[in-house]
Amino acid sequence: MSGVERLSLRVSEMINHPIAQLQRWVTIHRLDTDGDREWEEVLGVIAETDELELTLNDDGSVTVRWERQEVEGLDTGESMFYLEEEPSPF
Repeated sequence: MSGVERLSLRVSEMINHPIAQLQRWVTIHRLDTDGDREWEEVLGVIAETDELELTLNDDGSVTVRWERQEVEGLDTGESMFYLEEEPSPF
């Protein structure tokens, strides 16, 4: 597994964690094992994803935020909210 794949998997798991899904944000800290190229590549993907808002923190960590997604109800036609359950795009 490459460094980018390993970092992407870690970030994806953090974003898809049930607590992160409830609060709709997560803070990602760079580990000593995360190379410069890998870190920049993964942050670039996050920054390019329309549904995600990226905030660079003073301590070098990154906070990722997203809004609750609204979809039409299946049977009633009413709007309902759901937590994103699809894997993150990276």
